[in-house]
Amino acid sequence: MRHGKKVNHLGRKTAHRKAMLANMACSLIEHKRINTTVAKAKALKQFVEPLVTKSKEDTTHNRRIVMSRLRQKEAVAELFRDVAPKVGDRPGGYTRIIKLGNRLG
Repeated sequence: MRHGKKVNHLGRKTAHRKAMLANMACSLIEHKRINTTVAKAKALKQFVEPLVTKSKEDTTHNRRIVMSRLRQKEAVAELFRDVAPKVGDRPGGYTRIIKLGNRLG
């Protein structure tokens, strides 16, 4: 049974996983798309979607919440300045996962 096992640990300790997701989210916000594994993409989707929802309302409180998760001032500024107005009318589902096929090697 997998009761209560909501988080995919991705083979990492908690601090490493949180740092990795924060860095991947900053890259996603900066470059608008990234290449990664499907498992990491699904974990990143759960990480980023609430942040984009918070960024739709530009308040000091929301900026501080997002900053505590992302840890990069430039990414937070771009999220509130550029990304939020583009997706402001959507009720969710801001990211897409597109499978690219097998990796080389």
